[in-house]
Amino acid sequence: MQTLIVERAGAVAVVTLNRPDVLNALNLQMLAELRETIAGFDADDSLRAVILTGAGAKAFAAGADIAELHALGNARAGEEQARRGQALTASLERLRVPVIAAVNGFALGGGCELAMACDIRIASANARFGQPEVNLGLLPGYGGTQRTTRLLGEGWAMYLCLTGEMIDAPEALRIGLVQRVTAPEALLDEARRIAALIAAKGPFAVAATKRAIVDGAALSLADGLALEALRFGTVVATEDFREGTRAFLDKRAPNFTGR
Repeated sequence: MQTLIVERAGAVAVVTLNRPDVLNALNLQMLAELRETIAGFDADDSLRAVILTGAGAKAFAAGADIAELHALGNARAGEEQARRGQALTASLERLRVPVIAAVNGFALGGGCELAMACDIRIASANARFGQPEVNLGLLPGYGGTQRTTRLLGEGWAMYLCLTGEMIDAPEALRIGLVQRVTAPEALLDEARRIAALIAAKGPFAVAATKRAIVDGAALSLADGLALEALRFGTVVATEDFREGTRAFLDKRAPNFTGR
């Protein structure tokens, strides 16, 4: 990997976007390496959680590579570029294990879209978020128009995508874009703490919960409840369910094995 650093500590993987000289801009190579890395994670049954962050103190990812965007010559090339970015962000949502975005600076354009595709977002106090594509005569193409609407509502989606204005970490917390704000030096420790909490839970229950939330968001309430019941039934048939309930009754910590 030339644009990523991938580290493993037990059941948790930390992926660092590693182009700090260009504020971790998402070029085609990074998109491809991220897709390859995520595909490998999906095949790893021992993995329980992923942390995604950026190298350096300035940026999580400050958007797509503008030189590559400028070179797009026609509508078909533009659509194909958007599809590549959308395939990446969708793969994060489909990943079996939760992904925590640890946003350590600028998360703009494609960087904000990447963070929004993660399951939990925490930010350092110096983080900045925005969808500034309109400033380039463009619109968000990696899922930004759709995920801002689903996460924040139509009003905030319109505001962020039409003004191109950045918001700071406290504002991102207030509107629900992130779930935690920390001091910069505490960001990765907090991300690891959350990842460890998740990693200690039954992996089938975690995966089923993620699927119920992500897939159910696009459904009617009735269909979402049906999906929830189906996932509930699936985990009841696992050994981990028997172990978790038995451990509760025995007043001891459960020993989940992923079976």
